[in-house]
Amino acid sequence: MGAALALASRGVGRTGCNPPVGCVLVKEGQVLARGWTQAGGRPHAEEMALQGANAAGATAYVTLEPCAHQSPRGPACADGLIAAGVARVVVAATDPDPRTNGAGLARLAAAGIAVSQGVRADEARAIMAGFFTRLALSRPHITLKLAVSLDGSVAMASGQSRWITGPRARAHAHLERARADMILVGRGTLVADNPRLDVRLPGLEDRAPIVAVMSREAALPDGIEAVASPAALAARDDVNLVLAEGGAGLASSLIAADLVDRLLLYRAPILIGGQQALSGIGLSDLAAAHGRWQPGPVYDLAPDRVETYTRIR
Repeated sequence: MGAALALASRGVGRTGCNPPVGCVLVKEGQVLARGWTQAGGRPHAEEMALQGANAAGATAYVTLEPCAHQSPRGPACADGLIAAGVARVVVAATDPDPRTNGAGLARLAAAGIAVSQGVRADEARAIMAGFFTRLALSRPHITLKLAVSLDGSVAMASGQSRWITGPRARAHAHLERARADMILVGRGTLVADNPRLDVRLPGLEDRAPIVAVMSREAALPDGIEAVASPAALAARDDVNLVLAEGGAGLASSLIAADLVDRLLLYRAPILIGGQQALSGIGLSDLAAAHGRWQPGPVYDLAPDRVETYTRIR
């Protein structure tokens, strides 16, 4: 299952509204084939792994319950595994999509295939966070990235913000871009910084996501979409993962609307006494601020550090 999870990670930010899934076929201790959800969502991981493989009697390790519904874009993976004659299917997470939820596992079991589920499920859900958020909350999963000084500033008082963090932290941020379906900035950031908003890591340049600006103005540079409001962002059904890159106005509006699911806090060891990262986020009582954020991994990207937090819901 660890190998299947690693394969699933390859599809993050590449599968549109489909979940990034990994699949490994094993028989008599040997790996027969591997698959992961391809760009745009098809073929599915199981379909890719089964292509050209003699899977009769094999065990399939899959990070998400095989789909049970027919689609114009491809066959149901549960049917494909049955037709291939696999003997056992080990699943990490069950599929929350009501078209499959439990039906894929039931179909496999009815065909005489041994089924196990719940193996490293939390890790699978984390990889598919966008898909699970969209099914549970009917909106994309939103990560807010903030680069701040020790005193919580995102820019000098003059507005200058390049560069608060160093090259290692900026490279990490580009990796985050490569794993997103959409990058979102505020209108002020677009005007002040004219950011490129692409992926500039060797070998990952083609992973540039959709670029959008929180703005009610339709007249934007070519290749940049307008998202009128936080509510309009929440209504997007064509993306799983959004990376919001500030500035302070955008960050505050997303926090106030309670749309942020994950915080990426890049903290530089400097003091600048400038513009603060957040203001006016709708809190009227200090007690309401507690119990909202679960601390996650911290990464040392000397001289900077990256702190991660997950919204508790």
